[in-house]
Amino acid sequence: MRIRKTKLAIGIVAVIAVVSLAMIGKKENANKQFLSVATASTGGTYYPMGVGLANVWSTHLKDRGIQVTGQSSAGSIENIYLMQQNEAQLSILQSLLAVEAYEGVRNFEGKPEKNLRSISMLWPNVEHFVLMNDKVKTGTLDDIRATSFSVGPQASGTEQSTIIILKGVNLTKKEITPEYLGYGDTVSAMRDGRLDGGALPAGVPASAVTDMYASGVNAKLLEVTDKQLDDINHIANSWFRFEIPANTYPRQAEKVNTIAQPNILMTTTSIDDQLVYELTKTMFENLPEVHQVHSAAKYITTENALKGVSVPLHLGAYRYYKEIGLDIPDYLIPPEAQTQTNNK
Repeated sequence: MRIRKTKLAIGIVAVIAVVSLAMIGKKENANKQFLSVATASTGGTYYPMGVGLANVWSTHLKDRGIQVTGQSSAGSIENIYLMQQNEAQLSILQSLLAVEAYEGVRNFEGKPEKNLRSISMLWPNVEHFVLMNDKVKTGTLDDIRATSFSVGPQASGTEQSTIIILKGVNLTKKEITPEYLGYGDTVSAMRDGRLDGGALPAGVPASAVTDMYASGVNAKLLEVTDKQLDDINHIANSWFRFEIPANTYPRQAEKVNTIAQPNILMTTTSIDDQLVYELTKTMFENLPEVHQVHSAAKYITTENALKGVSVPLHLGAYRYYKEIGLDIPDYLIPPEAQTQTNNK
């Protein structure tokens, strides 16, 4: 009988311990804020940049219960939908797609996403157009005609920006055999002889392009002429001249004249002002650590924070920039801030 009572007592104590631990766990989770940063496919710059920034935030804001993770995605367009569904609270977007969504044009025709808000420019998204050498004639975007060419995953920012760029040089999907591959898969298909080339926009250096050159794929980077740049910007004024220095990639002996557009850290008005303030402040007050995330992260500075940004700032980021004395253009002042001022 005593043995039974002892066992029963031990069992009760064990149950109480399990329940207590579960309650403690729930309480700890209740005090935590879990955030997700939507990025893109793993072969480009979005993913390592998002994961790296998430680690910086999680490390420095741990005592405030903030935990951030990076997640791969199909790119900018999907990232906007992920934020609207609260499956991601932050995301990295191409400037072109951020403006399209906010204004409700092209891909978002008649469906403006007016709750989108900017936090900071992160780095320039450099257009890497790669093509097998046996297809290269002029060495420019004109050579893409009549090739099998990856325009990026469907519904990705890569696909959308590539379509506009091709349109700027009088090309559509009808003039090529389009494929819809991620960065790593594009290079693998080229290596296997199944694909002529592809668009791989990313920060410099892009890991997929490094892999292409280092693994001996008989291909090269195409250039963009001044006229092509002008024609592309006539359709969507989002790009600027960018030079990839010689020897940025293995076997790349000469500089490459290409183009780039900004990548923006974005969120929505549904995210708490104080939280975004903390994220912005933490990023800029730990720049040595941030710059270790990826070579392209060197562009993350307060001096560059608003370059190429066209969608209004989030109130939290706006507050931080005002504190450090940054000159903020009127078009970036959050509508919420203007409303608050008018009500005073």
